Amino acid sequence: MRPIRAQISTDAMAHNLRVACSHARGTRVFAVVKANAYGHGLSRARRALAAADGFAVLTLEEAANLRLMGVEQPVLLLEGLFTADEIAMCSELDLWPVIHHAGQLDWLQQQPPARPLHVFLKFDSGMHRLGFPLADHAAIVARTKSLRGVAGITLMTHFAQADEADGVGWQLHPFLREVSAYDLPWSSANSAALLRYPETLGEWVRPGLMLYGASPFADMSAEQLGLKPAMTLQSELISVQTLRAGEGVGYGQLFRADRPMRVGVVACGYADGYPRHAPTGVPVLVDGHVTRTLGRVSMDMLCVDLSEHPGAGVGSPVVLWGEGLPVDAVATAAGTSSYELLCALAPRVPIEEIDWA
Repeated sequence: MRPIRAQISTDAMAHNLRVACSHARGTRVFAVVKANAYGHGLSRARRALAAADGFAVLTLEEAANLRLMGVEQPVLLLEGLFTADEIAMCSELDLWPVIHHAGQLDWLQQQPPARPLHVFLKFDSGMHRLGFPLADHAAIVARTKSLRGVAGITLMTHFAQADEADGVGWQLHPFLREVSAYDLPWSSANSAALLRYPETLGEWVRPGLMLYGASPFADMSAEQLGLKPAMTLQSELISVQTLRAGEGVGYGQLFRADRPMRVGVVACGYADGYPRHAPTGVPVLVDGHVTRTLGRVSMDMLCVDLSEHPGAGVGSPVVLWGEGLPVDAVATAAGTSSYELLCALAPRVPIEEIDWA
């Protein structure tokens, strides 16, 4: 059997939720489990994060699966209704859709659900992705309140730079100034805002990335934030090659040795979810020691530098990211984000669920 596998710790996810709740200070917490719980498995995350006050997903299918799994907490649809036909299912499953454009209000007016919905009314405070213009808040709130298919309203916005130096003030202050008169609950905090800006807490927070043990910040590690990696992608060396000075390795010969050296071949490639564009130099753990990738990542294999690890050979364990090697460090060196690495784990990679005990 090919040696690559992912170990996923439900204990780590539960620990990270406790960290999120400690920062939330009593504010209710939506555990964001979209994209198959960032690659960790929706069912697995549902069990690990059962103490959350609610769950946030992207699609009606994800929400329906949570209900089938026995989830009774509120379930938030982060992009709301995609068609009017979804209104009935939202009502049947008691889902909370995000409403972010006038067409969704039209659907609710034309096809009011049998059981009125609690909705999250999203305003664009500067990200310019989803949401009603903040300047139109009076008309939008008034119209939403008038709909007999709406049982309650929470106001919502999303931050573009909560993980960067510019922070949240340039969005949060206008948002609160404009909507404070309504005496309605509000939600704004993602992982980065929850960890760094307590003024963003509102009535609901929406942590995602931090629940899986990755840091949203370039200047602070997950370990510094008290987070534990939930996913460890590991494999083994399946071959060792010896290069002479001037010889290359892999497709395109993008890496050439400047001296004689040993090269290990790892059973992991872009078909497993490792980024093909990762350059030479991305950190890898071999036998518990840090080394680097060499050359181009192949579909099923990648190469690593064994120059400083003479004891490594066929069968030596390799960690691509996770326990002992933060996914954030791998993502930065590979020119991507930890979000992408975690979500890109391929279905062909076997998953082993582990507990710390």
